[in-house]
Parts: sequence; C-alpha cells; structure tokens
Amino acid sequence: MPKKPHQEVGDEFEALMRESARVAADYDASEMDELIDPTLELSERHALRRVKGFSTELQDISEAEYRQLQLERVVLVGVWTEGTSAMAENSLAELKALAETAGSEVLEGLIQRRDKPDPATYIGSGKVAELRQVVIATGADTVICDGELSPSQLRQLEDKVKVKVVDRTALILDIFAQHAKSKEGKAQVELAQIAYLLPRLRGWGDSLSRQVGGRAAGGAGIGGRGPGETKIETDRRRIRDKMAKLRGEIAQMKTSRDTKRQERKRFNIPSVAIAGYTNAGKSSLLNRLTDAGVLVENALFATLDPTVRKSQTSDGRVYTLTDTVGFVRHLPHQLIDAFKSTLEEVSGADVIVHVVDGSHPDPFEQIRAVREVVAEIGGSHIPEIIAINKVDIADSQTVMDILRKEPNSFAFSVRTGFGIDALVHAIESTLPRPSVEINAVIPYSRGDLIHAIHERGEIFSQEYVEAGTKIHARVDGGLAQAIEIAQVSGE
Repeated sequence: MPKKPHQEVGDEFEALMRESARVAADYDASEMDELIDPTLELSERHALRRVKGFSTELQDISEAEYRQLQLERVVLVGVWTEGTSAMAENSLAELKALAETAGSEVLEGLIQRRDKPDPATYIGSGKVAELRQVVIATGADTVICDGELSPSQLRQLEDKVKVKVVDRTALILDIFAQHAKSKEGKAQVELAQIAYLLPRLRGWGDSLSRQVGGRAAGGAGIGGRGPGETKIETDRRRIRDKMAKLRGEIAQMKTSRDTKRQERKRFNIPSVAIAGYTNAGKSSLLNRLTDAGVLVENALFATLDPTVRKSQTSDGRVYTLTDTVGFVRHLPHQLIDAFKSTLEEVSGADVIVHVVDGSHPDPFEQIRAVREVVAEIGGSHIPEIIAINKVDIADSQTVMDILRKEPNSFAFSVRTGFGIDALVHAIESTLPRPSVEINAVIPYSRGDLIHAIHERGEIFSQEYVEAGTKIHARVDGGLAQAIEIAQVSGE
C-alpha cells in the first residue's frame, strides 16, 4: 500500500475533530437520557459489536496515533514484576476480560518475569522475538500490553512485531468510549482520550519538521501564521484548543449536577454512594434496593453515568442511593481527571457502600484498587461498608476471610436476596442522624413541617392533641429553627 502525501496527516486530524464535533452536536442529553430503555440499550450494545475483517493497516498507525482504535484478533502480553504468579495470571485474565469487552477475540497470552519493564520495548528482546512468532502463528493483528507504555516503547515494539500495539490505558479508554451514552459522559471520555494521545501524536517524514508561517500558512488563517511552527506542533496546538473547549463544556454540565447535590445538602438529605470494582454488582444492588431499572450486563464498565435514586429507611428518613462508575486496577489518571464531576458523587457522599465481588480470585486486590481511587478523589474519610456480593457462587473460605479482615463487612447475594436485609440495616445504621432533639406541638396548619420531619428526621413518638400534633423527634438544625418559629407564631 503506497504511503499517503505528507499533508494528509493534518487532514486526518481535522477530519477526526469534525466528526467529534458532529457527534457531540447530534446528541442532546437533556432529551435522550429520559428516553433510554435499559433493555433496548442492552440489546443494541450486543448488536453493535465490531465487524471482523476490518483490520488496521500498519501504515496508518505509523502516520497518526490519534485514530480510533480497531481491535480484532489480539495477543496479550504482561510483565510480572512483583507478587505471586497467581496475581500475574489474574491481572492477565482481567486484561482478557477488558479486551473481550472492547470487542476483541483473544488468541494467546504471554507473561514475562522481570524486575521491571524493559525501557525500550516493555518486554526483553528475546520475548519480542517470541511474541513476533506468536503473532505470525496466530494471525493476530493487535498486541495488547498489560501496562501503560511510553511513546518510545510503543513505537519500538510496533516496529519489531509489525502489528498494532495497544496498552492497557488505551484499551480502557476505548471501552469507555463505546459505553458512554450521555452528553457529559461522551465529553469526559473524549477529553481523557485526547489527553492520553497528545504526547503520543507522531508523524513521518518531513511532517515532523515542515514549518508553516507567514504567506506559507496558506489557508491556516489567524493563529496559523507567524514565525513558523512545525506541522506536528500545529496539530498539538489544535488538540490543546480542543481540550480547553471540552473542559469548558464539562464545567457547564457540572453546574447542573452540583445544583442538585447542593439542594440535597441544603435539605440535609443523606447520600449513599455505591462504589466498587467494575462488574462487582453495583447496578444490580441499586436495582434491588430501589427498582431503578438501571442497565445490568455481565461486562466491564457497563455503567459510566451515575444514577441517583431516592430511598427510605425503615423509620421513614429519606436518603439517596447513587450508582457510580466502576473502578479497576491502574485506572488511567486521564479518566480520573476527566470524570472528576462524576466521581464527586462518591467523594461527597455520607456513606460509601463498597461492593466487592466475592467470587473473584483475588478480592483483596480489588478492595485495594478501589480504596486507592477513593483516596485519590478525597473520599478516604467517609464511612465505608464492605458489601460482599455473589456469595451464592463464591468460595465460602474467601468470604469468611474478608468478613474477618474487614470491619463493617456484610455478605449478600443480589441474585438470591440472601443478606440484603442485613445490608440495608447496616446502611441505615451508618447514615448520619439528625442532631437536634425536639418535643413540640406543631399547629395543624403546618402540615408541611410534619411532612419534613417524617422525611428528614427521626421520630420517637407522635400524637394528636387539641392544639396540634405533639411530636418527639430528632431533626437537623434548620428544621428545628423552623419548628421553633412556628410554635412562637402559633401558625
């Protein structure tokens, strides 16, 4: 296949930006989010798998690294630097699940034992030769590495194995891009993708050194003229401009989420965030507790957009339950930065229900990875309940180990309903309680205050007397003040 003219590198980038803008403009989250049918979404996701046979040409890869990923037949490669061999195999098994979620067919997996990844090719020269032979034997068109590669490692490994090379970070970003459905989710994923791809942007030939400026800028226009900048510098500047625009859009969409959160705080409505490793059963738990109707699929990162639902304690107090995006080992920092507004649902919660997959081979590693992300977003001080899901299929000894080692942990199964009542009781017990105790007679004309006490307070006793409703309860400071004013005025 002949190489393309040099100017087409910039043309591909401009086409990518135009397509990105078109997709964002066509999608109106305010109208679409209310119309989403979870069952339809699930069937569409199954229907929209990648089509085999559309293999990525290596020439395209060497010209521009920012094109959309196309994963088909893949070989996995991992470097085992610490821990046991079982931990290394679990990590590669997770990479296999990620690759399959992205629509790939996994053909082979290789692990190399090293003190640290090779700075030149991630794996040593001997393993590179072995990997090349495996690629030829299996007919793979992509190699996925279980780690984040530097631009030079990516380039050198690609040159030696002669097929496209993708690292774990790019794979996770690709899955997020497939699963994002709201306008905010799409913008967050796009920002994370281009933040990752910016330092990996590269060209070939004199597109790296060709300068434009003055009259030579041609159609570049304002901002493209001047003393001159290389073609790749122009592309990088355009990407940075796009990133600034996306950050502005996300900040505007964040305002609506913040307003709703502040309104709940103003009325002292406690919030519970359901967090945990991807595919641990967070959405299933939310559906079980609130009939939320959230999409549930046995796939990684099925949920990207948080869902908030109202619930009530057994004594009538109102609180919110929020389903959040799943975490994973080595969650890319680009995603954490881009999804800050979404992750604030966790960092701003009163209680975190940390759902753990009890059937996973290494649940303690999952717990560690989730806590690492929670600490990074400023949520390590929030009370945590460890909720061990899937105990109907988990190894009983593993579940017992978690229960013994983790304080405030509870075993349950969403599928069978086992342990749900105990978990709900634990949530209700952990919720912050109103701080002011009242003994008051509230006039019958102030039914709104009685309703507020039932929603936001904790009632010990209530009876009806001639002057009004006599009530003994605990309420927050703002509501206590409103009750005191009503008693003084007699209305």
